[in-house]
Amino acid sequence: MKYRSLFTAIILLFGLLNLNAQNDYFFAEGARFDPKIPTPEKYLGYPIGSLHTRHDAIVGYMRELARLSDRATLDTIGETYEHRQLVVLTITSPENHRNLESIRKEHLKLTDPNQSIDDYSNMKSVVLLGYNVHGNEPSSSEAALLTAYYYVAGQSAEVRAAVKDAVLMVDPAFNPDGRDRHTTWANSYLGDPMVSDPIDVEHNEAWPRGRTNHYWYDLNRDWLPLAHVESQARIDFYHKWYPNVVTDFHEMGTNSTYFFEPTKPFGSENPVVPRDNYDGLNNLFAGYFHEALDEIGSLYFTKEQYDNSYPGYGSTYPDIHGALGLVFEQASSRGHVQDSPTGKVGFAFTIKNHVTSSLATVRASVGEREVLLKHMEKYFDSALEEGSRNPVKGWVFGDPADDGRNQAFIDLLLRHRIKTVALNDDIELNGKNYKAGKAFYVPNAQKQYRMVRTMFEQVTTFYDSIFYDASSWTAALTYNMPYAEWKGKQDLSGKELARTDLKGTYARVPKTNYAYLIEWNEYYAPKALNYLLEKGVYVNYGSKPFSIETNEGVKEYGYGTLMIPVSRQEMDADLVHAYVEEATEIAGIRAQSVKTGFSTSGVDLGSGSFTTVRKPKAIMLIGGNTNSAEAGEVWHLFDSKVGMPITKVDMNNAGRISWSDYNTLILVSGSYNSLGESTLDRIKLWVREGGTLITIKGATSWAIGAKWVNEKYAARSEQVTPDRMDYVTSRDFFGARSVGGSMYMTDIDISHPIGFGYTSRELPVYRNHTTLIQPSSSPTNTVVKYTENPLLSGYVNKANLKDIGGTASLIATGMGRGNVVMFVDNPNFRGMWYGTNRLLFNAVFFGNY
Repeated sequence: MKYRSLFTAIILLFGLLNLNAQNDYFFAEGARFDPKIPTPEKYLGYPIGSLHTRHDAIVGYMRELARLSDRATLDTIGETYEHRQLVVLTITSPENHRNLESIRKEHLKLTDPNQSIDDYSNMKSVVLLGYNVHGNEPSSSEAALLTAYYYVAGQSAEVRAAVKDAVLMVDPAFNPDGRDRHTTWANSYLGDPMVSDPIDVEHNEAWPRGRTNHYWYDLNRDWLPLAHVESQARIDFYHKWYPNVVTDFHEMGTNSTYFFEPTKPFGSENPVVPRDNYDGLNNLFAGYFHEALDEIGSLYFTKEQYDNSYPGYGSTYPDIHGALGLVFEQASSRGHVQDSPTGKVGFAFTIKNHVTSSLATVRASVGEREVLLKHMEKYFDSALEEGSRNPVKGWVFGDPADDGRNQAFIDLLLRHRIKTVALNDDIELNGKNYKAGKAFYVPNAQKQYRMVRTMFEQVTTFYDSIFYDASSWTAALTYNMPYAEWKGKQDLSGKELARTDLKGTYARVPKTNYAYLIEWNEYYAPKALNYLLEKGVYVNYGSKPFSIETNEGVKEYGYGTLMIPVSRQEMDADLVHAYVEEATEIAGIRAQSVKTGFSTSGVDLGSGSFTTVRKPKAIMLIGGNTNSAEAGEVWHLFDSKVGMPITKVDMNNAGRISWSDYNTLILVSGSYNSLGESTLDRIKLWVREGGTLITIKGATSWAIGAKWVNEKYAARSEQVTPDRMDYVTSRDFFGARSVGGSMYMTDIDISHPIGFGYTSRELPVYRNHTTLIQPSSSPTNTVVKYTENPLLSGYVNKANLKDIGGTASLIATGMGRGNVVMFVDNPNFRGMWYGTNRLLFNAVFFGNY
């Protein structure tokens, strides 16, 4: 049989002679199992490691284990965008299963500083074994099958002790959509005999590859932003249990070995996590890991690299919740077998290492049960104590002009179980007024104090200058949220909020025969606008402020206000009213009706300052060497926040585009020279004829380098390099010169169409590159510009900071009858930058200004 011959090849790679003893390969010699429980091989019909297992088969096997064994139950905690189930298999003794809810409630006392626990003897270790957040790092889900089988069917004293003293939760695939994308690829190109040549197509996926989810997001960065349904479901489950240990299994380059924690000391550690996590638990568990890997002869390394600082990692988020998060990295076969300088790396071998670490994790979690329980209790006690001692009592926040963004930020806080209250009274701090109804307060004296710090603190001093990932994650800045410290003697009073309180501000608007108005400073106003345009309603936007009598009294309106004139529509007034009602209800915002076009101040509604909105017909080039993460961020933004379709065209098909069908083109980071001269000339002509070209980050550099626009790079300061340095220090020396991800203050022209809807000229932006663009020679084209000393949060060296100050972050320039809107920075980074999303909304809806 084909499967048998493939498995024979895999087994021979590792010198195993007994084809009927797959268990002997993956598990310790002499391991005994309940014969009534099928092995993964028996259930699937092929040996583990001979094929990549589809997600539906993984779920099917987990369901079979739960059906056959009183040690296991299967819960569906959510589903992906492609409707694959997110499941967790809970494994514990039958007696524990009968008392599972009592065990959970008792366990949660560890997280409550008001509870005192004197006896830990009957409490269980709660272990979340999480796998496969990166879909094309597939060995871990296969390891999940074997690990689940080991603890469901195992009959050894060690297994019986584990299911008695622990609740084990196996989440076999954090990212099912990405996994199946890669599984299909690897299995489709599997040869017989297998091809180990690294250049073979099996080992080189096509764009966008299987690492990411449906929208091409890295879910291992999403535990903090919670931009996606997978992460939202997982966080809800996490906070239901607060596990003591959480694993995060990965793969790395084929030429490496194996990594387990500790990570690089100090420099890669999160600043809010207590030292006993890193100095104590990490080193304690490392002893179990190295003993297990030594036993099977696997090479490994620790302490050299990888990162535990960014809170959005699956191995860091638990550390900020009193648990031990653990990252593992295995050299990847990126298929079924691949050559490396030290020999062939086979899929079965990569699985074996992760199985070994999984079992060692459980062994440590059971053996150090009381240490883990006491650590969690101490963690939340100390969090409340530190928060109570902090001279800053808490944080006041709220945008008076944007309820949608306020509610989105509150939703993020509440999903992370951060206590948040709506203030009863107005308050003025640092010259800003926070009005009751649109003002909120987060106290530091709460058990989630360290997550509060994560959301609000701006950190600019660091132990190290080398960052694996972002050096800043201040969530309040990403939402462009006005906020201030509260240093009063007492906490501010108000109603504690729940997610059920977040219902938007929609209210019915009275019918009028004249016009309706919608404020553009509401985050979800583009959703309402898109709905109206889809229904064929003519909508105008205003380029000057005004005030006018409405059904809610005299109101002031800012730049970008939407005006829907009734009499000029090609439908009757009742239908216009119905569409306005539907649009605002869907968007969760308000509209006002007016009976006159005569303003009380500013321009009248018939002024030439009102322009008809062009319905966007947007297209985005993807594939080739374009950045899939940026493309996914654009796609997800307009799908989820606007409900507007964007046509995605592979670079190879760009020559087939009928450009007259579109009026907006979005280019993310990448080089577009491969399109060919004729296609590029056609795009230029299309822009000159009235099209809007939007370039993001690397695409802006490409457009400038290709001379599509007359903008220029800014000069860089000379950074002195020593004539000679030790080779071993060179990586750190040059790495410190990069801009790895930090936050900066800019000045935005709120009167420019691309700046419409902003009510303050201060706008935080995210930068993770060293590209510097001069302000435009035209005085009105530089829409967003860095302030002179712009650093808000994160690391940047002094020379880079000096260079960044005063440069452009966004330039909009004309080309014939069209416009080119150039983002130097990414306005959509990780789906968390609600504060800069509006810039892209404006570019799409108002880009033909």
